[in-house]
Amino acid sequence: MNTTPDLFTLAEHADLIKKLNEWDIAYHQNDAPVVDDATYDAAKKRALAIEEQYPALAKDGASTHVGAAVSDKFKSYPHAVPMLSISDVFDEKDVADWFDKLADKNLFIELKIDGVSYSARYENGVLVRGLTRGGGIIGEDITQNLMTIADIPKKLSGDFPDVIEVRGEVYMTRADFIALNAVAAQNGDKVFANPRNAAAGSLRQLNPEITASRRLSAFAYTYGELSSRNWQTQSEYFDKLQSWGFKTTRQYAHHAHTLDEIQAVYNDIMMQRAEIPFDIDGLVIKVNDVAQQEKMGCRANSPRWEVAYKFPAARAVTQLNGITVQVGRTGVLTPVAELEPINIGGVLISRATLHNADEIARLNVKIGDKVIVQRAGDVIPQIVGVAESAPDATEFHFPDVCPVCGAAVIQDSGMVARRCINTLGCPAQRIGELEHFVSRKGFDIEGLGTKQLELFISRGWINSPADIFTLIARHGDEIKNLDGFGEKSVANLNDAIERARDIDLHRFLFSIGIPEIGEATSKLLARTFGNLNAVRTASATELKQVDGIGDVMADEIVSFFTDAHNTHELDALLEQVRVRDAEIVAPVLTGQLAGKKVVLTGTLSGYSRDEAKEILERMGAKVAGSVSAKTDIVIAGADAGSKLTRANELGITVWSEQEFMDAIAN
Repeated sequence: MNTTPDLFTLAEHADLIKKLNEWDIAYHQNDAPVVDDATYDAAKKRALAIEEQYPALAKDGASTHVGAAVSDKFKSYPHAVPMLSISDVFDEKDVADWFDKLADKNLFIELKIDGVSYSARYENGVLVRGLTRGGGIIGEDITQNLMTIADIPKKLSGDFPDVIEVRGEVYMTRADFIALNAVAAQNGDKVFANPRNAAAGSLRQLNPEITASRRLSAFAYTYGELSSRNWQTQSEYFDKLQSWGFKTTRQYAHHAHTLDEIQAVYNDIMMQRAEIPFDIDGLVIKVNDVAQQEKMGCRANSPRWEVAYKFPAARAVTQLNGITVQVGRTGVLTPVAELEPINIGGVLISRATLHNADEIARLNVKIGDKVIVQRAGDVIPQIVGVAESAPDATEFHFPDVCPVCGAAVIQDSGMVARRCINTLGCPAQRIGELEHFVSRKGFDIEGLGTKQLELFISRGWINSPADIFTLIARHGDEIKNLDGFGEKSVANLNDAIERARDIDLHRFLFSIGIPEIGEATSKLLARTFGNLNAVRTASATELKQVDGIGDVMADEIVSFFTDAHNTHELDALLEQVRVRDAEIVAPVLTGQLAGKKVVLTGTLSGYSRDEAKEILERMGAKVAGSVSAKTDIVIAGADAGSKLTRANELGITVWSEQEFMDAIAN
């Protein structure tokens, strides 16, 4: 076995450790995570795999890493017994690998609380010091803050050791989190991303009064230093904790002796997850016998006698409380699932798309059912299946009139979507159309967001895109007198509108909202036809000859530009703006990147992401946003993250920025 890593592996490992350290500081010290659990777990898993292959890298690597260093804002003290982390397992195979090594298969299974760890030291039954985990060796002094939490007793009752460090998790229930954020939003204060952030931010306050003002809860589940022990198992310790005045997750705990029993508990808790009033991200499986725990001992950063069986970060089960229907800018009606809030990948999800009426029928989902919700990266959450049908569930009937304007809803021949026919008069369509028009990839008019558009539309000042460019001339004085506006804000809005009068062809095509035509196709049209008039007058046959434009797209483009209403609106708009022609670029049919599927990740020093994408497309490549088995090349700049990790796992060719530049030169 080769124990000397190559330069690429060394660089990859160093990059992973750098990222993990940065992410740990953001998560543990700043209470502001910058990546979701799935990204963090993938990076850590990859780092551990490298360290297993090359043990020399394990020193100060992921296998020895715990938490983050303490903040200098707090006093700090060493832990009498280090606060270690728990090794993660992600599937049945990982669990089996751990289980097979156990001599004692009597296991105790607890919930893995998604909160912030604490250690509370008691001497003669009195709470004398509270610490955060910190880096595992030294923790931050949060004694006064812990004393404000009702679930952590100031004095122990019953029979307890003279000295004991009780350890557990501070958390916030979902109901308390939602209430906290509602008040914060109303007062213009910081709104937390999820209950874990809220708990951590509340616990690590320099002013204990702020901690006391927030409804924090706590569970206890383990211990550090202790002067004596009169319990033999973890389950007995839970009984002791409750007798001393602590709360535990005993009602959700299970015993197990086989892999099948472990998986049954896992599946059962997954089903209950939405009903549990606080966030969990998995199970903790422990050897129940404490003597066996002590015999098995610990690795550098985690005990050998326990593992955390993590739930999939991108999926969860929750209850469907209702279905509402949204009307988009093209009039399409989209059903939206109203969910019992659930934490998926670090984000509290309360709504998910159901796409259309056919999808509801395919899933056979009814209001009241428990449903499987999926979230991957920045993709809108969606329901992918029914986990459990409710006996009293009610069927959803798709509306036959628009829920916004009351006009008829139709379904075009051969189309799945249903849409409102009131193209000109439906307020939802008008707002959506104008939001798209002023968006960053369109005319990019800063200061004209949804709130402002709704206000101006409601007053009749904006009814079409062309109206935006005469808004200040017509109503500038009136706008100055509105709440939230003034002389300066109106002047800034006017400057933004004036800057937008000159626009590139591809952005103009994107902004006007041709059905089925997004940013990539707008660029393709601009590069192929060169000017707006050529695009407007192109026949369906001419459009279909362009690689990347199919029958549906071609028909939509022709229909859009031949529609009398659209023609009138475009002519009015062109009296206000100037559309810059594009350079006609012949498609590259041969060359190193022709037809290749390429993904960009990290930061390139010589090009912006949009510039690099434009160059790649000119070279005949197809640029994708995510790495899959079908990806041909990943171009990795500085600080490349999970996409690079995924590419390495799949054995996909990875280019540096220099290799990209060499391909351009050739």
